[in-house]
Order: sequence, then structure tokens, then C-alpha cells
Amino acid sequence: MADAAEKVEESAQWGNIAADRLRSLIERIERLEEEKKALSSDIKDIFAEAKSAGFDVKVIRQLIRIRKQEPAEVEEQETLLDVYRRALGM
Repeated sequence: MADAAEKVEESAQWGNIAADRLRSLIERIERLEEEKKALSSDIKDIFAEAKSAGFDVKVIRQLIRIRKQEPAEVEEQETLLDVYRRALGM
């Protein structure tokens, strides 16, 4: 009987450890989600500032997207864009 009681106690301890770990993970994710929300708000404010300064926000977004890419990938896209424009007589 002592073995069964020890197993139940050990199982309960592992359950608590798993629950504590799960709670910790969830709380960390929640904190990061809040930070992400705050950062998104800050980015939105910067885009509004850019717009009020006369910049085209769509173009800024496109530039940011391009800057994230590898130079070779950007060059390939620009080449294809040029080829397609010529094909359409643009």
C-alpha cells in the first residue's frame, strides 16, 4: 500500500510541475502578445507620422518588404517586372 500511496503522491507532484510549467508558458505567451500589441500600435503611429509628413505609406510598406529580402531575390523580381512591363508595352 505504501507503494501505491507513493505513486499517487509522485503523480500529483508531476501534475503540479506540469501545471506550473504550462501556466508559465501561457503567461509568457500572454506577455509577448501584449508586447506585440503595443509594438503594432507604435508601428501604426509611425506610419501615421510618415503619412502626415507627406510620404506614401504603401510605398514605405513595399520598401520595408523589399529590404527584408535577399539582394539576389530583389534583383530577380525587378528583372521579371521589367520583362513583364516590356511585354505589355509599358
